[in-house]
Amino acid sequence: MIPSQPPTPAGSASLSVCVTCRQRTHEAPGYIEPGRALLAALAQRLAGGSVTVRGVQCFAVCNRPCTIALQAPGKWSHIIGDLTLAGDVDAIVEAALLYARTPDGIIPWAQTPMAFRRGGVARLPPPPV
Repeated sequence: MIPSQPPTPAGSASLSVCVTCRQRTHEAPGYIEPGRALLAALAQRLAGGSVTVRGVQCFAVCNRPCTIALQAPGKWSHIIGDLTLAGDVDAIVEAALLYARTPDGIIPWAQTPMAFRRGGVARLPPPPV
């Protein structure tokens, strides 16, 4: 195992949502930016809990909108793409709460929501101490 920060106590996490992701449409101006609506829905659902929600400018995964990241000190980080407001809010909330409860940021595969299984972009280890 690669040395890293010790795991943090389970219980908190940060959920970042790209607000500049664009999806093509057949209507003018030719795209929509669904990240802002996803951010609003997630912020409402997770308000006052163990997961802090914030909007960020770009994860540079522009071909996989909407994209989010789950992070916490001492834990593995996850970048997940191909998420939708219509179909994935419940899965994101579920995964964020599971992630917050883990000591190391690894959600057991059997508990990982399908949206996260299909949309995984990257899993990053915690930075070294």
